[in-house]
Amino acid sequence: MKNCHRIKIFYLIVFSVFSSSYSQEVLTIENAIKIALENNFEIKIASNNYNIAKTNSTIGNAGMLPTLTASVAANNRVQNSTLTLQNGVVNALDNALNNSLNYGVSLDWTIFNGFKMFTRLEQLKELEKLGSTQLQQTIISKLSEVSSTYFNLVQQQQQLKALDSTLVISNQRLALAQNRFAIGKASKLEVLNAQVDLNTDNVVLLKQQEVFQNTKTLLNKILARDLQTQFNVIEKIKVDENLKLTELSDLVEKQNPQLVSLLLSKNVAELQLKQIKGDRYPVITLSSGYVFSETQASLGFAAATSARGFNYGFNAALNLFNGWNQNRNEKIAKIMLDNSKLTLNSQRLELQAQLNAAYQTYLTNNQLVVIENKNEIYAKQNLDITLDKFKIGTITTLEFRTAQLNYVNAKVRNSNAQFQAKLSEIVLKELAGIINLD
Repeated sequence: MKNCHRIKIFYLIVFSVFSSSYSQEVLTIENAIKIALENNFEIKIASNNYNIAKTNSTIGNAGMLPTLTASVAANNRVQNSTLTLQNGVVNALDNALNNSLNYGVSLDWTIFNGFKMFTRLEQLKELEKLGSTQLQQTIISKLSEVSSTYFNLVQQQQQLKALDSTLVISNQRLALAQNRFAIGKASKLEVLNAQVDLNTDNVVLLKQQEVFQNTKTLLNKILARDLQTQFNVIEKIKVDENLKLTELSDLVEKQNPQLVSLLLSKNVAELQLKQIKGDRYPVITLSSGYVFSETQASLGFAAATSARGFNYGFNAALNLFNGWNQNRNEKIAKIMLDNSKLTLNSQRLELQAQLNAAYQTYLTNNQLVVIENKNEIYAKQNLDITLDKFKIGTITTLEFRTAQLNYVNAKVRNSNAQFQAKLSEIVLKELAGIINLD
């Protein structure tokens, strides 16, 4: 009766734990991705950087528009002045007041600078595209991290259930051993072995719960929400088994954010070289304005003067020689352009190598899922048969414990195989630049 009472208490505790866990928020992978897109700090920073690049991409920033400036200047002087005329007459005045006032608007417009302004506008548009691509890269990277962490939680939650089930079996085994010992059919050694194995199972469960809670905290951090938020995940891992290497390879070439970013960087380097070459051409600037000026003098030939009206003109300048700096600048720009091409080709080869290796891992992991799923079924059947035999005393405690551990290990391996297969899928989709990673 005492043992039965202990088993009832144990089941009550397990039931209460599972009841409280199921009352928590059930977080789906879709909701996790949505929260990350809304909250994640790195995504917000990348979005702000893109908005900066987008705001900079204007014809005014490229130097294609005129500048219009309004100005006003007033000067007042109080001086002791002496004026000597040609006929020798000397006029002198202490504290003579002299005032001048100038105001107006001026316009300056560079209408030609070796096509540099047009090249600059193209460069700003490429930088805007680069900002958009870098934002996309950050989003894909963060969503990949969210998905990996989420499905890691799924496998850990599955393992917790497996350990919970083996704990139930270990408690049953201890109760049977104690009953058999009480009626003289088993030794104290069998009871002690059952107790030690039960304690071992409890230790393993506690460690797994610690890992599970720490991973929950990690996911909350990635989602940029309260780290103490409690939730459960859906215990299902569905792997996309239809990924094809040729299709993924084409997607890497077309939309991998790292590759696209390097391509845009190469374009920016090309445009930078064109801008530098533009310094070989003349710069032509138009200027115009409307000016009003007025002066007043206490001593002099004119007591007051004033003028108002338009002024206009142009300026042309051509750099004839600047210490061979033009050649040096062009040479450096060409080297930088060559480096950008080399980096692009190197990254393309690197990504294709990563893709091939990841795809082979993906195929292997999918095969392991099939094998480990069968192993779990066989291990469960073996445990059921062994448990029945153990109850009637036809097998030893060691044989039963072996079957029990085989079943737990089979469930853990199966769960881990599913997670690894999903992880391989996520890696492939991240390389291919696919945002939908769920």
